[in-house]
Amino acid sequence: MKAVVKRSAERGVEYVTDYPDPKLTDGHVVIEVAAASLCGTDRELYEWTPSAQAFNLNLPVVLGHEGAGTIVEVGPGVTGLRIGDRVALESHLICGQCFPCRTGDAHTCERTRIIGMHIDGVFAEYMAAPQDICVKLPDHASLEIGSLLEAAGVAVHAVQRADYAVAGRAVLVSGGGPVGLVVAYLAQLMGASHLIVVEPNPYRRAQAEKIGALAIPPGDEVVERCRELTGRRGGFDVAFECSGAPAALPSLFEALRRESTLVTVGHPSRPAEINIAAHINKKGITLRGIFGRRLWDTWEQTMLLLDSGRLNLDWLITHRMPLGRVDEAVDLLTGDAGKVLLIPGQR
Repeated sequence: MKAVVKRSAERGVEYVTDYPDPKLTDGHVVIEVAAASLCGTDRELYEWTPSAQAFNLNLPVVLGHEGAGTIVEVGPGVTGLRIGDRVALESHLICGQCFPCRTGDAHTCERTRIIGMHIDGVFAEYMAAPQDICVKLPDHASLEIGSLLEAAGVAVHAVQRADYAVAGRAVLVSGGGPVGLVVAYLAQLMGASHLIVVEPNPYRRAQAEKIGALAIPPGDEVVERCRELTGRRGGFDVAFECSGAPAALPSLFEALRRESTLVTVGHPSRPAEINIAAHINKKGITLRGIFGRRLWDTWEQTMLLLDSGRLNLDWLITHRMPLGRVDEAVDLLTGDAGKVLLIPGQR
């Protein structure tokens, strides 16, 4: 089959047309991949940055952890799924045995593995997926939208970690990539009183404006500008750091009011300095981090929003490309693009 493979611990990937078809095993289904979405982590894996290396990939491996497709084979022991079901995929594989798994925090499993890193992923025509990570899609949801739900779930989880404290609140989002934009979209949907997105890319700032946010570039005056736009000298009620840029954190802490909340979503490529005395202790700011989605209530929340028709993600998709154009697709991630989809069936 056609696939995008990371063969060795160095920059780049390989597009192949003769990768072995997935083997059906107990508890697994084979999915014909309809759409696979790229994210910033895929770019890191392509470039083979230190943060990518920290994932300890099981090479060689088919990349891709955001995808959706149709079940074409069902293995022994599979229950609740059948041929023809349309499914989106959770990307994290949990052990089910460690302390977090046994105490309701499986999203922080001590032995987490990730599709497209530790088992073959969705940048291929077919994938063998454990039944436990398959989420049935409602009839009205396209498979392209299904491929966005893993990333959208990160945004939903971020709002959950802020205790849903966005309704009627002043909300600041750092980073206007797809996850940051969905965080802003959710904040708007839930009735944020003020919503500001800080983003250097003019294209992404325009996207943020389209969903009702005020969008400004980062800079030395970002704190004063944010407070000026909200009309509140005390600062914001909640902030979401979605850029992964360590340099963004000082401004966020300064822009937040006392006893507020900061949720970190992006993964910085290097350690970040935090003034604990000034911001955590004296201002009483609560700092929370997330990784992926909370299993499985984030998915339940996301699917309720999707099924209700209130979660519209079509606007996120800007490009669709065949697997053979993966190099071009990766390049787009740092340019004027929203979600870039690889469509295995596209020529």
